[in-house]
Amino acid sequence: MAPPGNRASAAPEAVAAAEAVAAVDPLAHRGGLAAHAAETAACTRCRLAQGRTQVVFGVGDPGAELMFVGEAPGFHEDQQGIPFVGQAGKLLDRLLAGIGLERNDVYVANVLKCRPPGNRDPQPDEIEACESHLFRQIELIEPLVVATLGNFATKLLSGKPHGITRVHGTPQEATLGGRRVTLFPLFHPAAALYTPRMLRTLEEDFARLPALLSRARPQPAPVIALPVQAPVPVPPRAAEQLGLF
Repeated sequence: MAPPGNRASAAPEAVAAAEAVAAVDPLAHRGGLAAHAAETAACTRCRLAQGRTQVVFGVGDPGAELMFVGEAPGFHEDQQGIPFVGQAGKLLDRLLAGIGLERNDVYVANVLKCRPPGNRDPQPDEIEACESHLFRQIELIEPLVVATLGNFATKLLSGKPHGITRVHGTPQEATLGGRRVTLFPLFHPAAALYTPRMLRTLEEDFARLPALLSRARPQPAPVIALPVQAPVPVPPRAAEQLGLF
C-alpha cells in the first residue's frame, strides 16, 4: 500500500468560506461537503499535486439522488476547476437534457481530483492516494444511483476487473460510503464523441436512468386504514321526578 503522504491542512480562510456556505445551504451543512472540498483543495498526497492548476473537486446538488463519476480532469477542467467542461461535458449536458435533467439536478465528480500530465491514464498509486476523497464524497452526498463513466471509475467502484464494454448498461448493487447503492456503468462521453455507434449505445443506456432512480427510491410505508367504528348510541336519560319534600 502506498504511503498516505503529507496532506496540508486547509487554509483558515478556506475553512471559513466553507463554513459560510454550509451555514446558508442546509444540504451542504448536513453533509459537510463544502468543508470536505476545502480540505481536498490542499491535498498533496501524490505527485499530481505538483503540476495541477487547481483541484477539481466536483459540482452539482450536494443531496443528489444521481451521481456521475468519471476518470480524471482534463486540460479545461484543470483550468476552470469544474469537471466535464469540454466537448465531453457538452455531450454529458445533452444526455442529461434527454432525460429531463440538468447539472444542478445531479452531482458530477472524478476518481482523480488532479489532472494527470498530458491527460495520460491514472496510475495505480494515484488512484489509491485519491480514492478516499471520492468515497467521502459519496458518503456525504448519499446518492441512490452512481453512474460510472468509463473503465477506471467502473473498475474502482465495482471492485471487479470487468471492462466497460462488457458491463455497460448493466446495473449492479454495491456498497459505497457505507451504504448500498445502484452502480450503473456507462461509456465515457469522450469515447462516444466521434463514434456514432457508441453514442447510440450511450443514449440508450442513459434512457434507463429514470427507471433506475424510481426503483432505487425508498417505497413509502403503506397506509393502513383503520375501521371506522359506529358510535355507540346513548340511551336517553329518564326524566327525573321532582320530590315533594
